[in-house]
Amino acid sequence: MDIYVTILFEIIANHRTKIKSKFQNSFCIGLSQALMNRSYLCFHYCAVIITTFVYSGKILKYQLVDYAKRPNGCHFEQKFKGGWYMLGITEKLPYLQETGIDAIWLSPIYKSPMYDFGYDITDYRQIQDEYGTMADFENLLNVSKSLGVRVVLDFVPNHTGNESQWFNRSIAGEAPYNEYYVWTDGLNATYDNGTFYTKPPSNWVSNFRKSAWEFNEVRGQYYLHQFVIGQPDLNYRSDSLQEEMKNVLRFWLDKGVSGFRVDAVNKLYEADPRNYGGVYPDEPLSGIAGLGPDDYEYLIHVYTENLNETYDVVYNWRDLLDEYITTQGEYKIMMTETYADLPLMIKYYGTKTRNGSIPFNFSFLEDITMNSTAWEIKTVIDQWMTYMPSGRVANWVNGNHDKSRVATRQGVDRIDAMNMLALILPGVAVTYQGEEIGMIDGYVSWNDTKDPWGCNTDDPINYVLKSRDPERTPYQWDSSAHAGFSNTTGATWLPVADNYLTLNLAAQMANQKSHYHFYKDVVTNRKTPAIQEGDLDTRALSESLLVVTRLLPGEAGMLGVVNLASEAQTIDLTSLRLLPSDLEVVASGVDCALEKGATLTKTSIPVSGHCALLFRSGVVSYGGAASTHYLSYPLMLLALASYTIIRTNFS
Repeated sequence: MDIYVTILFEIIANHRTKIKSKFQNSFCIGLSQALMNRSYLCFHYCAVIITTFVYSGKILKYQLVDYAKRPNGCHFEQKFKGGWYMLGITEKLPYLQETGIDAIWLSPIYKSPMYDFGYDITDYRQIQDEYGTMADFENLLNVSKSLGVRVVLDFVPNHTGNESQWFNRSIAGEAPYNEYYVWTDGLNATYDNGTFYTKPPSNWVSNFRKSAWEFNEVRGQYYLHQFVIGQPDLNYRSDSLQEEMKNVLRFWLDKGVSGFRVDAVNKLYEADPRNYGGVYPDEPLSGIAGLGPDDYEYLIHVYTENLNETYDVVYNWRDLLDEYITTQGEYKIMMTETYADLPLMIKYYGTKTRNGSIPFNFSFLEDITMNSTAWEIKTVIDQWMTYMPSGRVANWVNGNHDKSRVATRQGVDRIDAMNMLALILPGVAVTYQGEEIGMIDGYVSWNDTKDPWGCNTDDPINYVLKSRDPERTPYQWDSSAHAGFSNTTGATWLPVADNYLTLNLAAQMANQKSHYHFYKDVVTNRKTPAIQEGDLDTRALSESLLVVTRLLPGEAGMLGVVNLASEAQTIDLTSLRLLPSDLEVVASGVDCALEKGATLTKTSIPVSGHCALLFRSGVVSYGGAASTHYLSYPLMLLALASYTIIRTNFS
């Protein structure tokens, strides 16, 4: 059986000292997703995905560690006047390979005016000038493959930029572009004084606040934009548009990319006016106190997201990607971003007859806090594994560009614990860029704010409640000027966090007792048969002690122990009857007294306060099946093993 280890990695490229204002938002770092046993390390505008594909003629399983970075934010400008992004990524590939990352995911690299960090695309088949040329990208692909690293792209299907030729042709009424976007007439209305006027077609609100409809004087109609005004929504009720987007996927697959992270997929469809008397229906009010009609949360979005038609589009894309498995000899990953109730998210996996995507699991981001107990964390894990269809791939997202960093959101004492959990659970693990070294949110003033969500509040005091810039500050490579992120004599695109002199990658690489080395040790052991294929058992021994085992008969077992309390505790795991007695520490968190290499028995395990430990046991006997609470991934055709994803910030 041949094993192919791949890394999806996108390093944020160099920051320019002087750029036009419309490009200012382009220097974030981001990271994203991957497959079954994959790990994602996410960087705001830097993306890296680690994937391990196991083939035996056909695909049997996947193991992925994904480290994501965005084009702007993870590297330095140096002397490159063009192509610094691609060159910067290529330069940092050895670091990712050394860390154990197998695949990299690149945030949008396409032509864009950069009003929203590259998510306002004007040409899906061209590279943005600042990032380099198509030749630079093809070189990146070649170098990546030579290092055993694969490349995944960010696919943005919901909208384009309003400077796109598609949009301009649509304004002019040129077929087939005339139906590529969601256009409609306004509604007649009357002011109190009796004056007539035209108002937007419905009360729908953009994710970035204010009306989701914008009037175009040339066409004489409103167009829909669920994000910023410069991002008109595409019309998936057009067969021509759907085929156009499939051709975009084919273009990049033909170049050899290993798959896609799909942005905002649950926004693809909105209510069909033909079912509502020819008009777009108003969405009901949420009733949340303190909000106004300009706020996104003011409405319940029953007509603008998670419509049933969306799932069929995703399944069709999966069919298209599957066509390339045989011709290119590798599985093509597709992970979809959607914020929705769990039953709706699970539907993206597919049906009994059709395969779909791997939907991002954001429960670690939204349902676990610094006050969560071991019982509550176990419940979060159990819930996803219970809802997920049999034979599908789980995933665990520790951070992304939309949420505060783990160290800020859950506290510095839980960095190692959350990283380890994501890496040893079945499925894809997602770690935001900088989480592997425990970066915290940086301070970004109102004047330095770039994020549309923050800027659109028009509030220089409370913008911090919306802005995503604090978690997107530049990656802290070392203690040099600008944390090694840029060699500019001016300011970086966002200010570097104040603690970069002591909290940086170089310092942690030099210190064996660091978050980085713990992370790397766990990633190394993630490639063991037990974590790739073993049964899962999670137990909360108390409100502060969580134990996770991965056991596979005939192989060494793996045991993760987390102490959330500040006090040291000694635990007896005799009740885990299938776990062999002899244990060896293979990864020791920064707060642990037990060091890597220590040996002991399961009857008496001393665990320091705020400690995360990973143990390797003796060989598990064939005496019986593990007492799995969730899902065992059998080695069968097209069954995905675990993935770990490390992700960076993206829009």
